[in-house]
Amino acid sequence: MKQREVQDADNTRWSCVQALSGLGDASGADAEAAADKVEGDDGTVPVACTPSGGAASVRIRLPRGWEEGSSDEELLAAIAAAEHS
Repeated sequence: MKQREVQDADNTRWSCVQALSGLGDASGADAEAAADKVEGDDGTVPVACTPSGGAASVRIRLPRGWEEGSSDEELLAAIAAAEHS
């Protein structure tokens, strides 16, 4: 799975990757099959974002294809919402 990095206004760098824990080794075609298994009815997939600093990791749901289809601002907004929920 592809990983995305974004940096927020506090200079925290977040590394985000689609969360496929418990689904075995997911790479290539296997990754697509694993993504199918975790995709929600609304077309979203779980994504885990880990900060570079002392903040806690967050899990968010984003539209499938978020790696290339979501802007940095959209990722940061989802991370911020998860941190405050």
